[in-house]
Amino acid sequence: MAYSTKKLQEEKVFKDPVHRYIHVRDQVVWDLIGTKEFQRLRRIRQLGTTYLTFHGAEHSRFNHSLGVYEIIRRIVDDVFAQRPEWDESERLVSLCAALLHDLGHGPFSHSFEKVFDLDHEAFTQAIILGDTEVNQVLKRVSSEFPQNVSDVIAKTYENKQVISLISSQIDADRMDYLQRDAYFTGVSYGHFDMERILRVLRPREDQVVIKSSGMHAVEDYIMSRYQMYWQVYFHPVTRSSEVILTKILHRAKELSEMNYKFAYEPYHFVSMFNGIVTLKDYLKLDESVIMYYFQMWEEEKDPILRDLCSRFMNRNLFKYVEFDPSKEYKKLNELEKLFQQAELNPDYYLVVDSSSDLPYDFYRPGEEEERVPIHLMMPSGELRELSRQSDIVDAISGKRRTDHKLYYPKDCVTDDSTHKEVKAKIKTILGIE
Repeated sequence: MAYSTKKLQEEKVFKDPVHRYIHVRDQVVWDLIGTKEFQRLRRIRQLGTTYLTFHGAEHSRFNHSLGVYEIIRRIVDDVFAQRPEWDESERLVSLCAALLHDLGHGPFSHSFEKVFDLDHEAFTQAIILGDTEVNQVLKRVSSEFPQNVSDVIAKTYENKQVISLISSQIDADRMDYLQRDAYFTGVSYGHFDMERILRVLRPREDQVVIKSSGMHAVEDYIMSRYQMYWQVYFHPVTRSSEVILTKILHRAKELSEMNYKFAYEPYHFVSMFNGIVTLKDYLKLDESVIMYYFQMWEEEKDPILRDLCSRFMNRNLFKYVEFDPSKEYKKLNELEKLFQQAELNPDYYLVVDSSSDLPYDFYRPGEEEERVPIHLMMPSGELRELSRQSDIVDAISGKRRTDHKLYYPKDCVTDDSTHKEVKAKIKTILGIE
């Protein structure tokens, strides 16, 4: 029997709080789960620093990746099976791409990427195509199979149906993380009728569409996504912890560039600081390694690094005020000068953070990040873009919401033991009683 079609002697299942069970029947999928690169995802949290806001948010990229795989498995094995518009030969590449789509995420994901100018999708592709256990498993299917899986994740695969299953405005990735993140944070916003959505999914030419009878389930999904972004993903306390995390990494990088002598040399960061990151070095990094360094740096001689690490480890986070950079830039300039006078480095202790989201958009040629719309399939077979049929979706289509906050260490500002007059001015500007 060919490796690509080989089944396990007995089906394996993972007990899952979101999907009840995750079923594995394919030998290829089971072998991929067992690779060290995939097992590393157990040590990367799905929601980064959100556990400092919602204490239950300890779930991992491993959990999520299995969940996305399970949704795709149900679609291709149950919903799309025997439909003439679906090519059964795309089944395995769909399953593998779903399972591996987040393989390249680093510790604390997006914050880490910003500091070191990295791209987790590029690392996902590098793991799939490089000298890895994952690549060895995929090559057993065929010599071109790793490239096919990589192309799906890069959104360059020739079959756009497969891409849209894993990456679109209503895809398996979002359907899993909204429900999973809602479950582990304990909020109710992210719940929607996924069972209904799966029942009304249909393959059509180069995309996946929704039967018009399922429009209300899709409306519910889009509103769930909107609420999760503003109530969980952009929560100001979570953003505060991300600000501190980012500033720790910036400070460590700056000290390295200054040839500062660390009490404990950050060997795992050397290639990051040098800007030449090898795949081998990248795969050694996970959140346990990062937290170890943060704990060690709590005793560093550099006061800024020491303080920031202590704040992060002990959850002594920055406070915030609402801030409009277009109108209050003069206030920011004045605060920066006052912070310097108070011996608080504004580069690290006065931070403007912005959150922005576009809940749904239709296709607008030529714009950045063009979004393929969600199409409804009418009883006649005609396709209509979702916002043309739904008043609810139409009301939020193309509307980007942006929020700005100014973060600062309130404990330092309210400590009158030093620079009392300067801090009094700071408190007045920030509106601190």
